[in-house]
Amino acid sequence: MLHDTNTLDILCNIQYTAINGEHMTNESFENVILELRRGVIVLAVLSSLNQEQYGYSLIKSLDGNGLEIDQGTLYPLLRRLEGQGLLQSAWRVETDRPRRYYVLSDEGRQLLPRLKEEWAGIVSMMKKIL
Repeated sequence: MLHDTNTLDILCNIQYTAINGEHMTNESFENVILELRRGVIVLAVLSSLNQEQYGYSLIKSLDGNGLEIDQGTLYPLLRRLEGQGLLQSAWRVETDRPRRYYVLSDEGRQLLPRLKEEWAGIVSMMKKIL
């Protein structure tokens, strides 16, 4: 089926209106969504590491709960959180290859309830605003 140029432009350039009235392209919209997600990824990762997991199992666990995260985002985050003392890791060979397992450190276990409390406050505030 043939479409005229205007129809293709409309289909390919779906636009969203931003708060200030300017138009936002799909790419801009996706960038805003990514910014929103970055704020919750740290909390989601920390909350998922009460028990040891290796990177790929953590990706699958988060995905199973509706949070998609790619390796290029997760592994640098895990290294950063470990560098901050919130995680600890150990290499183990249990199957065919070595895997690095991550778990909350003592400091991470102490911080997590405070982060969850802060998150609950943010959610409550945003419900009022939205």
